[in-house]
Amino acid sequence: MKSLLSLLSFLSLALALPAADKPNIIFILCDDLGTGDVRVLNPEGKIATPNMDRIGREGMIFTDAHTPSSVCTPTRYGTLTGRYNWRTKLQNGVLGGLSPRLIEQGRLTAGTMLKEQGYHTATVGKWHLGMDWVIKPGKTVAELNIEAPEQAWSVDFTKPHTNGPLSVGFDHYFGIAASLDMVPYVFIEGNKVTVQPTEDREIEMVQGKTDKYTRKGPAAPGFTGYEVLGTFIDQAISWIGGKAADAKSGKPFFLYLPLASPHTPILPNPKWRGKSGLNQYGDFVMETDAEVGRLLRALDDQGLAENTLIVFTSDNGCSPSANYPELLEKGHDPSGKYRGNKADIYEGGHRVPFMVRWPAKVKGGQSTKHLTCLTDFVATAAEITGVTLPDNAAEDSFSFLPTLLGQAAKGPQREVLVSHSINGYFAVREGPWKLCFCPGSGGWSEPRPGTEPADSAPIQLFNLDEDLGETKNVQAEHPEIVAKLTRKLETLSANGRSTPGANQANAVPVDLWKKELAAKAGKAKGKGKGHTTAKPVK
Repeated sequence: MKSLLSLLSFLSLALALPAADKPNIIFILCDDLGTGDVRVLNPEGKIATPNMDRIGREGMIFTDAHTPSSVCTPTRYGTLTGRYNWRTKLQNGVLGGLSPRLIEQGRLTAGTMLKEQGYHTATVGKWHLGMDWVIKPGKTVAELNIEAPEQAWSVDFTKPHTNGPLSVGFDHYFGIAASLDMVPYVFIEGNKVTVQPTEDREIEMVQGKTDKYTRKGPAAPGFTGYEVLGTFIDQAISWIGGKAADAKSGKPFFLYLPLASPHTPILPNPKWRGKSGLNQYGDFVMETDAEVGRLLRALDDQGLAENTLIVFTSDNGCSPSANYPELLEKGHDPSGKYRGNKADIYEGGHRVPFMVRWPAKVKGGQSTKHLTCLTDFVATAAEITGVTLPDNAAEDSFSFLPTLLGQAAKGPQREVLVSHSINGYFAVREGPWKLCFCPGSGGWSEPRPGTEPADSAPIQLFNLDEDLGETKNVQAEHPEIVAKLTRKLETLSANGRSTPGANQANAVPVDLWKKELAAKAGKAKGKGKGHTTAKPVK
């Protein structure tokens, strides 16, 4: 009965604001773009990013913005649901391209909420949240992990999938199932592949290099990977063009645009090769920036820029695949002044570029230290459109709209941040204090799980005001802070939410200390990536 009343309350407020007052919304999610890669955020960076910089100059820059996880799938879940990923059954790692849907049936998403508000809704890009493919008789796919090589051809691609983007509030979908280094190598439109994958192929992991390739599997004839970035922007511009008249007459649009770049395979097209003077990763970032610029110009040309809210960000920090040693030798650090990289519990794993442009409402040239997480997008969109969120939705989402508008907050603001590494290790942050529930990176940088020095403390406490680079573990000097933050994380986990409201249930018991995983890491010293064995899905 309580959930029914919450639903009725939500629906009664679904048209709280006149459509004409609601902005178009575009959420651009880059893939593995480091906070040090954007020039306006890192003046010492060596990659030219004029279009990303434009968003920052014409909008507001959030300098303390974070992803809920330091890898792909969990961050995408949190972005669209406003809920921490570790409350789901995905406790570490990422999904594959053939994995079933992760977002729970009936869960409110940004797509469903804005669709109820009268928005046109679309996703163009990398999904990586699972969809229910038709599995061939006797075959399996991985439920909570990347598919094994023998599972690559387990799907009958002649049949449409179910429970993909169209089932969580999006009217239109064009994209790829997961990361571009995962099968299948096909475009998907709606709930069907656009061209049947008849070839068994792999893609070079870095343009021009033949020492490493992506996972081998189903590929559509002519699908090379090089065309993906440009195709996504073409599709996005085309869809926006088709909704421009409606947007001007009072029916706005929401476009979720999760790009697949500059994630591996790192594939800059010929025009961009060598442009950065760094390496292929630098070139790919420049190409990504140029494609974002095409989108911005399309908004200008359509006369839509003024009342379109753009969020520009990344799903986690930069990957080691960018070749940090080569970039550092040439004076460029994708992580900027932060320690670590993608997959880590350190800041370089989850502190990301985050810029918001909305000319009609947000004064340009601003910067804020407001603590922000990508999960906060749902509550922000709700406040913009006048929706009161029910208790069983967006449990970890705080609106940053007051910060954008320079107004006093009408509701609770984010004071605590929970971060999560690829191996499932936790960190909790309040004010300057950050407590990491592991002795090392919890991910891919040193010290990786199982490679920490024998005398390492099991936890790490950093004062980010005094030590932004996380170089000095001060847990021994501040046991009271350790105890306080530990209780904070235990409470947020047990309550099933970090926002005010009725307690909710997590999907599975949450092991905050990852004792079993730590034991496995100790036995597998040096391996460090910590993915658990996948449960087959028939």
